[in-house]
Amino acid sequence: MALDLNTGDYKIFRDAFKKFLQAEIIPDYPTWEKEGLVPRKVWSKAGDNGFLCPWVEEEFGGAGAGFEYSLIITEELARAGTHVMFPLHSDIVVPYIASYGTPEQKRKWLPGCVSGDIIAAVAMTEPDTGSDLAAIRTTAVRDGDDYVINGAKTFISSGILADLVIVACKTDPGANPPHRGISLIVVERDTPGFLRGRKLDKMGLRSQDTSELIFTDCRVPASNILGQENAGFTYLMEKLQQERLVCSVMAQGVAERMIQYTIEYCRDRKIFGKPVSSFQHNSFKIVEMATEIELGRTFLNQLVEKHLAGERVVKEVSMAKWWITEMVNRVAYHCLQLHGGYGFCDEYPISRDFRDVRIFNIFAGTTEVMKSIIAKELGL
Repeated sequence: MALDLNTGDYKIFRDAFKKFLQAEIIPDYPTWEKEGLVPRKVWSKAGDNGFLCPWVEEEFGGAGAGFEYSLIITEELARAGTHVMFPLHSDIVVPYIASYGTPEQKRKWLPGCVSGDIIAAVAMTEPDTGSDLAAIRTTAVRDGDDYVINGAKTFISSGILADLVIVACKTDPGANPPHRGISLIVVERDTPGFLRGRKLDKMGLRSQDTSELIFTDCRVPASNILGQENAGFTYLMEKLQQERLVCSVMAQGVAERMIQYTIEYCRDRKIFGKPVSSFQHNSFKIVEMATEIELGRTFLNQLVEKHLAGERVVKEVSMAKWWITEMVNRVAYHCLQLHGGYGFCDEYPISRDFRDVRIFNIFAGTTEVMKSIIAKELGL
């Protein structure tokens, strides 16, 4: 039987999160877009209501719920056009601690991640590396009971707000191949030598703070390493299936949002005395988009079920990541075109959605990287 996230306890949870969106996020979101930052109090309120890391075990402050509840949060944020990065924190970053952390690390950090007292980020990308994680230059040199970190990261989501950053570092610069020398080390807020660089001005996702991070002789306890030394690349690869699935869910949700309000607009807006939707070209374009969106939803639902069952679906998730994120950009283009001049004005939601979705086929691995992964999976 197919998983239905709109029934039973799932529906109760979804309705509760929708109410949270209406009360705590949607009214103030335009202000956050202008300011380029989501207030910390929103994170605390989300934690108070059980909307951060719902899958974390009860002994660490979570609800011990399934990943399905995280998917509901991701979908509803996307369908509201509010890209507060709860999914990044809850389902991309914190799972590294849950999977590879020691019992002591979990007790130290997970309760705060659930309550919203700790906002987590992951720092992989560097100015000269992009998608080539094996080429990172940030080093972590062991010195007694510490690691000394030097280097710079960029495009770090939640980089300004983050209290805890999982940093990909070279702990064995001479490793061959290079990816075998990467480790994941947790750097906490106010650690000497850890500085925030510029808060980056972006085309879209403007409310989500994105910044540079700088590490200059940053001394971190050796006990802050996640898992085994030099195993970081393996850990990153193990978590990318879920990361890219979350990104696909976000893109799918925005596509469903855009087609809904565009259909309503085209029914109401008149040109030459007739509704925009009454012209065959326009109705056919809407039909084409609706079909692609339905195909994306069907494929995504299958992958969600397989992921929940613990299956390895790297090839299929990579397919979803590139196809759905490219699809949402096509939908954004045509929906804006159907809005005409009004689509170019920020008072209409398509204007912001058009900007926001452009990053979807870049972050978490570009379309080109996804195709390279699929080619390898196909034995090409």
